[in-house]
Parts: sequence; C-alpha cells; structure tokens
Amino acid sequence: MMIKMWEKINEKFKKYPARMKVAEKMIELGLSLNNDGKIYCGNLKISDKSLAIAADVDRRAIKSTIEIIQNDEDLFNIFNNVLPAGTLLKNIAKNLNLGVIEIEVGAQNEGMLAAITKIISKKGINIRQAYAEDNELEENPILTVITENPIDNDLISEFLKIKGVNRVSIY
Repeated sequence: MMIKMWEKINEKFKKYPARMKVAEKMIELGLSLNNDGKIYCGNLKISDKSLAIAADVDRRAIKSTIEIIQNDEDLFNIFNNVLPAGTLLKNIAKNLNLGVIEIEVGAQNEGMLAAITKIISKKGINIRQAYAEDNELEENPILTVITENPIDNDLISEFLKIKGVNRVSIY
C-alpha cells in the first residue's frame, strides 16, 4: 500500500522542524531533487542558500534534508518528480483585465471546485486558471479562480451558499 505523501514526509521530518520547513517549501515552490543531489525548479538549479532563505532555516538544514530524501526511496520518488506549477495569473490579472475569485474553504470542501465552476459557467464566463492550496498544509486553504472577465460582486452570495465556503473575495 502506498503511503500518502504528507504522511511519509511527516514520518521522516516531524522531529526536525527546520527539515520539515525545507520539505514543505520545496513542495510549495515546485522544487525537485535530481539524481545529482541538487535542487531544481524545472531545469534551473536552486542554491542551498536561496532555499535556506526562502524556508527561513540554516543552510545545514538543506543539506541534511537532501541526505534524508536521497536515502529514502519513497521520499526520493516524491521529490524527484515534483514539477513547478507554472505562472499563476493572480498578481497580474488586473493588468490583463481578468477576474480573480478567492474562496476560503473549510474542512468540508469535497466537490468545491465543481460547484464553483458551475456557478461561473452559468454566467457564460470562461475560467483561465484555478489554483487550490493544499488543505494538509494550510489550516484555511484558499481556492483561487482566474476568469476570462472580471466577476460581478453579486456572485459572492451564490458562492457563500456552497457548503464549506467560509469567505469569498472578488477582485
């Protein structure tokens, strides 16, 4: 039986907060560990110093985290196959005349994306991008949806009717 990714990461790093921060930052940023023992974002090599600054840890935590990952086949398979997510349009959406919807969800969030896309599609608006924070990493994960056109504020009440939606912001 395959162990869930976060269970495996927690099992190895829970006693070492700095190493856990490194592993979480690597997943968050889409950083992979190659066979050469170096960390990459796509094909761009990331220095230990840069990752240490981003994860707010000492550089020694980077080296020890890499060693642990390299010596565990399951962990290495996870971190060797991480891919960067690509460009997220949220910060430039206004410049491109796109809409942004941020939805904070609670623990009950099964089917959330389907319910939200149904509401948006009924208005005849195309979705350009959707990004959801990992609910195992974030206490109150945010689902961000970028739309082809700005969204009217009148949709907020419709989104709030969906079970598990805690807060909605439209930009």
